[in-house]
Amino acid sequence: MNKLAPQDEILLVRQRPADPQTRTQSMARSVRRWSHGQAVLAWLFLVLILVCALGGPSITPHDPLAIALSDSFSAPSLQHWLGTDQIGRDVLSRVIFATRVTLFIAVIVVLLAGGLGSLLGIVAGYFGGVADTVVMRLADIQLALPAVILALVLAGAIGPSLNSLILVLTLASWARFARIVRGEVLSLKMRDFVLSARLAGASGWWIMLRHITPNIVGTLVVLATLDLGTIVILEATLSFLGLGVQPPLVSWGGMIAEGRGFLNNAWWVCISPGIALIITVLTINILGDVLRDRLNPLIPETW
Repeated sequence: MNKLAPQDEILLVRQRPADPQTRTQSMARSVRRWSHGQAVLAWLFLVLILVCALGGPSITPHDPLAIALSDSFSAPSLQHWLGTDQIGRDVLSRVIFATRVTLFIAVIVVLLAGGLGSLLGIVAGYFGGVADTVVMRLADIQLALPAVILALVLAGAIGPSLNSLILVLTLASWARFARIVRGEVLSLKMRDFVLSARLAGASGWWIMLRHITPNIVGTLVVLATLDLGTIVILEATLSFLGLGVQPPLVSWGGMIAEGRGFLNNAWWVCISPGIALIITVLTINILGDVLRDRLNPLIPETW
């Protein structure tokens, strides 16, 4: 039988198909590198967003509320980097100023909805019975309605204002926290440390405060981060429809609504706040995925 030449043996080795496990490991490394790059970019954008939110009007190149009719619909230039709107207000300054308003509303709503939903979820999961039935049926009713529709109905009934917007978004967001937290509590209350506390004579409220709540903090952080992007979109939607933030406050949704009629001759008025909204939501969602993988990988990607 003829032997292969050395160069032919090398060629056969090179043409040999890769081991499936090797290919899987290579793909996993590629995914991890891509995820790491996304996370780094998201953290950089988060720093930029926080600088805009904390700096507010102090870092804007122009007064976001100043009107200059002679400069209306000025195209992007060195003086106005993102141009001006229909009454001469600097678009970049208004986008930066709106960052503070949007994040303030989103953070307050997440704190209120997370606190209310977590409290109801802990009570329902630990005590069960009537409390569990009532809370879960209310959560089912709330989750059966799309959040946007529910927010529109409530905002239309209460009226547009900053306080009513926060209340509406809170009522439209608490059920997600309550359902996830209840599931965590149902698992935790059967653990040995909780059963030992019961045998020691600890009250139910003390057990919930001292033993259960600290063990769901990681879950709450992940849920709050993932919910923050949803709140930002809901706030922009209501402001776009005139039921959210009212002048003189500035909102990305309101800016998009003002500029939608001028897309043909002044596209920057509408596109600039839209890009800011997209970047903010993507940044929050990516960081939420990172925190989910690090703090609580058992939380599903959709809930």
